[in-house]
Amino acid sequence: MKSSKKLSRAEIKDRILNRGVDQLIERKHLEAALSSGKTLRVKLGIDPTSPDLHLGHAVVLRKLRDFQDLGHKVIFIIGDFTAKVGDPSGRSKERPVLNDQEIRTNMRGYLEQAGKIIDVKKTEVRYNSEWLSGKVENVLELAKAATINQVSERADFRARIKAGQKVSMLEGLYSLLQGLDSVNIKADVELGGNDQLLNLLMGRQVQRHYEMKEQDILTVPLLEGTDGIGKMSKSKGNYIALNETAKEMFGKIMSIPDKLVYKYFELCTDVEEKELRVIRTALGKKNTNPMGYKLRLAEKIVAMYHGEKEALKAREEFINVFRKKALPKEIPTIVISGARHTPSSILSAAEIVSSKSAAQRLIEQGGVRINNEKVNDPKRRIKISKGRYLLLQVGKRKFLRIRLK
Repeated sequence: MKSSKKLSRAEIKDRILNRGVDQLIERKHLEAALSSGKTLRVKLGIDPTSPDLHLGHAVVLRKLRDFQDLGHKVIFIIGDFTAKVGDPSGRSKERPVLNDQEIRTNMRGYLEQAGKIIDVKKTEVRYNSEWLSGKVENVLELAKAATINQVSERADFRARIKAGQKVSMLEGLYSLLQGLDSVNIKADVELGGNDQLLNLLMGRQVQRHYEMKEQDILTVPLLEGTDGIGKMSKSKGNYIALNETAKEMFGKIMSIPDKLVYKYFELCTDVEEKELRVIRTALGKKNTNPMGYKLRLAEKIVAMYHGEKEALKAREEFINVFRKKALPKEIPTIVISGARHTPSSILSAAEIVSSKSAAQRLIEQGGVRINNEKVNDPKRRIKISKGRYLLLQVGKRKFLRIRLK
């Protein structure tokens, strides 16, 4: 990941403690530890519940990189065991259970994606199945570290019980299992999103149970997704993946609500504090058109993950397609069988959607055009002549040429 400016150690320390921080426990202790010269063990864990890391993950990974740049030992835990349990934090219902194959598939590209931000060669990478898999006696001992009262006090659990939704005993153990991660890797500091606070606090309690020094905790704000409603999430379809193409990433950033532009600048870029204040003031004025700032934001973020040359190309293409109504310079071609199709079958054949119902929803929402004509009927008959193409447009950003096999 490219940084806009090489910061001094004092500036990095200040950024760790003050920029994009939601809660810090214990602040004074961590401030002293960062000034002590001691190499801290700084932990971040991510469960492989989907194959993509996204900008929401990048917020906390960037904080982890700051610790790494100060010479501290960062430990990246891939929760291949806890993914089987499922983190209940903030959920209104139980997570779908993942099997071993799904977990292995999901985590296959994690290090490559995380490596866009942290230096993987200098990172201690661990899988929590190392200490959690097949050790029932450890879990029985671990269960002594918390009470039923504490588990039942969780607001997310109380809300689910009130709504008649079940809360499994396994979910109740999740935060304890995550706490055991901190015990096994001897964490001095743990990072996470602010929805992880209860889990991180339990880590301190589990360390205390095992008569260890308690870790400090640093949480970052959750990054809202492209819909501006909930946190960025693969399950909500509102995410911007780290491994997206420059063009896709640029287009998705341009689609975020105007109200999120400043927050994305603060959490997702290296823009300096002085410049951030100028951006905040400008965006707060009624007569400011946020489009220019949004273009600048998209260019900065894309440059961090794809380089400045690709960012400029993505910007140029975006302006051509969306302002000048031109077609993208490069449009992928999809080859399908059969001369007669419906819009639904074309979307399925092009692997745009996973089901007929998803295709129908997309069409009913007005998100599909064929040869520049909006499609309203998912069952409409469409004939594809041999040697000719159909131009399929899905949403504002995706274009495909469809031709017969």
